[in-house]
Amino acid sequence: MGRSATVSLFDVVGQLRAEGRVVVDVSGGQPDFVTGEHVVDAAVDALRAGHTHYTASRGLVRLRELIAQKHQRDNGFTVSPEDVIVTPSAKHALYISLLTLLDPGDEVVVPTPSWVSYQAMAHLVGGRAVEAELRADEGFRITRDVLESATTDRTRVLLLNTPNNPTGRVLDAEEAAVVAAHAAEHDLWVVADEIYEAIRFDGRAHTSVAALPGCAERTLTVNGFSKSHAMTGWRLGWVAAPREVAGHLLKAQEHTVSCAASFAQHGGIAALEGPAGHVAAMRDSYDERRHLVVDGLNALPGVRCALPEGAFYAFADITGAGRGGSLEFAGWALREAGVAVTPGTAFGAGGEGHVRVSFAARRELLEAALERLAAALG
Repeated sequence: MGRSATVSLFDVVGQLRAEGRVVVDVSGGQPDFVTGEHVVDAAVDALRAGHTHYTASRGLVRLRELIAQKHQRDNGFTVSPEDVIVTPSAKHALYISLLTLLDPGDEVVVPTPSWVSYQAMAHLVGGRAVEAELRADEGFRITRDVLESATTDRTRVLLLNTPNNPTGRVLDAEEAAVVAAHAAEHDLWVVADEIYEAIRFDGRAHTSVAALPGCAERTLTVNGFSKSHAMTGWRLGWVAAPREVAGHLLKAQEHTVSCAASFAQHGGIAALEGPAGHVAAMRDSYDERRHLVVDGLNALPGVRCALPEGAFYAFADITGAGRGGSLEFAGWALREAGVAVTPGTAFGAGGEGHVRVSFAARRELLEAALERLAAALG
């Protein structure tokens, strides 16, 4: 198992900067916004009030109530607060979900390109990730054929991410129906990573698999505050699960991290109870940057890029740029242009020939990155 490609690239950029190199980093998945003031105030108040100790492993009751209400209001499915586990990051929620559902040798189907840690997590818990390769020329759509090709008698879990990192695709109703039918036919658990739910463009609807007929009892929904509320450093997420699974998730939580940080949970309460204007303003800013980046990438010779539907990444096809494949292009961009992008191969099968450009960076950095790439490509 290798290191996380995105985290290790972050380290490389830091080392180059320490050596005096000027590097424009558009590789990461971190919002450039600060956390909302009302959230910060709530956490500070909690600290000053002495909320510096353990909470119940499930998390604060009020936070779990708000999460359950959010799923019913926004996502169309009902979950009890008792079946919500508040975790130190959505990443940890994904990890304990796979730890709970997979026995050694069990398989999890991962439609790719996908976030870099899914396959590693499956490996860490003794399972095996099987990549269901989505095709760029089909818009990275999930089809019945591609799911069937990756499913065996050892498959236990289908892992789904929408909006998708790195492609920016948002699952539509037809794809969601395919996922639901496939999971039911093969009696699979579904782990739905919805961390980018709040970042969707052009009025696209978000579909939670747990809301589909026959899916509530087989779907674990993972979400969190990192992307929606610019709270990456807070490490606060959750998993909402069927009653049958929630108790087992709780054991995994208790024996790994005990609980999420108490004062961070108070910040999460404020995020869900407070005004949503901060979230909407960030989304509007991402929308403007989305057009800036995609237009700039499409202006580069040999580069093609579709407009992402959600999240804050552009997944650009660089096969016509004459700089080799994904790894070669990313290395060339870093050396010759001083621009850090993530090679598509980091995201598994189907990522070759692409690089991921994050538009979660400030506008002036995005403009500088595009100018540097244009100059280097000549």
